[in-house]
Amino acid sequence: MKKFFILLLKPLSFIPALCMMYLIFSFSGQSGAQSGALSQKISREIVVVADKALDKNLDETRIQYYTDKLEFPVRKAAHMTEYFILALCVSLPLYVYGVRGIWLILLAGLISVGFACTDEFHQSFVDGRGPSKRDVGIDSIGAFIGILFIQITCHGFLHPSDS
Repeated sequence: MKKFFILLLKPLSFIPALCMMYLIFSFSGQSGAQSGALSQKISREIVVVADKALDKNLDETRIQYYTDKLEFPVRKAAHMTEYFILALCVSLPLYVYGVRGIWLILLAGLISVGFACTDEFHQSFVDGRGPSKRDVGIDSIGAFIGILFIQITCHGFLHPSDS
């Protein structure tokens, strides 16, 4: 009976990866104006919180200045973070299935980077958006950091005597 439940539950371990793919796909489906407004809102919130924490009392002009300066790094950090999380959600179930070492890096990398490519292609059909090789590169960096994190963490915690 235990083997039956394991056989039944193992495929469900990929549900978080599918949910993350849906979330990324949803963000990519936003128009350029919607995406830009979201980045502005998040960047502004960071500046406002930092202003309060550092007790700088910035006026509205300075807040907008720093918000504009911060928007690009926030957008790229969001890309990297999305794909870091996706890679975690893909790598962990693969690790549970016994995929290890270079094969984990290659398979999880292929899935994550492949999704990044198809996601950028998807953006070419969205108003005010377009595909970007740079974004695929940034997504790939986040993905490979996530894959390596799973590889190192699982090896360290699950096989401590091998070290």
